[in-house]
Amino acid sequence: MTDVDFPIMTKLFRLLKKLLICLKNSPLTDIIKFLLVGGAIIWLMARGTERLGYNWQWYRVPRYLFSFENGNFIPGPLINGLMVTFQITGISLPLAFAFGLITAFFRLSESFLAKILARIYLELIRNTPLLIQLFFIYFVLSPILNISRFASAVLALSLFEGAYASEIFRAGIISIHTGQWETARSLGFNTFQTYQHVILPQAIRRILPPLTSQGISLIKDSALVSTIAIYDLTMQGQAIIAETYLTFELWFTIAAIYLFITATLSISISIMEKYMR
Repeated sequence: MTDVDFPIMTKLFRLLKKLLICLKNSPLTDIIKFLLVGGAIIWLMARGTERLGYNWQWYRVPRYLFSFENGNFIPGPLINGLMVTFQITGISLPLAFAFGLITAFFRLSESFLAKILARIYLELIRNTPLLIQLFFIYFVLSPILNISRFASAVLALSLFEGAYASEIFRAGIISIHTGQWETARSLGFNTFQTYQHVILPQAIRRILPPLTSQGISLIKDSALVSTIAIYDLTMQGQAIIAETYLTFELWFTIAAIYLFITATLSISISIMEKYMR
């Protein structure tokens, strides 16, 4: 190697170093890593199913999602089940937040009775499994209150998630500096006006990420309503599997649908959080 080659090699090494730094800081690197990990998981699953002698039949899955007849879109059983899941979570989520906010107010109030009621509710809900609560409401309270299977599922999910949301609300409220309360009182605000105009607008910004996680948990927990024969996404999948024996294909498809929904919700809340900041 001549002396002329050394500057050329030095420049090449510098260019290679810059390229590696750019790739390290680029989102493309994360995408490549994700694809490599995903490919490895798929390869391991394929190897495992080969040893089991499982015959993949992915071509049969789309008909259970949707189909077209005479140019018209026909939703399949999985899409119909997904709509039921959306209905349950769409009603349960605001109810859960309402239960959580009311319970947080009770715990922060000066009333001894309100504090006791809030504590009993929290201890009962947080220390028992959701499945047991769902069975209790459906098999015990439902005949007494004369409520439907759907209403039982919504009530169970709302009460369960509301207990956890209440601690999130309470933590957000007490994190606001006491000076904000004193300023509100000096302006003549009562307790309701103080919460409405001063405390909650500030607290929401702080509790939005954990509330999002709670909403995602509610979506996933809604799969348990299939145990009381509500034909949500999970129940529809079980019915199709019992008929077709497409075990892996259907469960992976259902998991992908749940993943898509929760990931979309997380991204939407992240954008909203940046906007609020």
